[in-house]
Amino acid sequence: MKTWHRFAACIALGFIGGTADAVYQVRGGLSDGTVEIGPWQTGKSFGTVDASALTRAKVALGGLLALPSREAMYFTAQKDSDGRALDGRCTYTVRGGKLDGRWWSVTLYEGEGWLVKNAAKRWSVPASAVPVDEAGGWSFTVAPSAQSGTWLPTGSVPKFDLTLRLYHPSATTIQSPETAQLPTIERKECV
Repeated sequence: MKTWHRFAACIALGFIGGTADAVYQVRGGLSDGTVEIGPWQTGKSFGTVDASALTRAKVALGGLLALPSREAMYFTAQKDSDGRALDGRCTYTVRGGKLDGRWWSVTLYEGEGWLVKNAAKRWSVPASAVPVDEAGGWSFTVAPSAQSGTWLPTGSVPKFDLTLRLYHPSATTIQSPETAQLPTIERKECV
């Protein structure tokens, strides 16, 4: 084998191996500085100038049009408060109180950031859609079939995740997201 063939083979293998490793790293989940708050996860550097190139690539892949942290913080749940994977054939109650920001919403996604197809054509629950009780608490239902009150349909997908967007979070929440009081996700029953 000629010397230039060896060099070409090494360059090609290096390129293929490097590309495969980069794809694996970027698609490997948001583990770079991740903070867990109950079933929710976020990162301390998401949407900041301190974010590494890897974190920026992961956010760009999974969070199209993500805002800077002073504008919005994103918390994602792939499991309920007992640590079980969220299953679209089950019914859940999402329960919380006052969140440390001006406004919030919870959106349901399937797989790699896709909205779940459902007959109700409902994909998100905004703060304005949930009644607040005298103590400041609120709740809504996530379920495959229509429910009374505020309901977010799962479309009966085998697996889904919830994204809580907290708009104009306080400086305390931005600096220490692990101190945020976030909603619980309680599984009720499964079909």
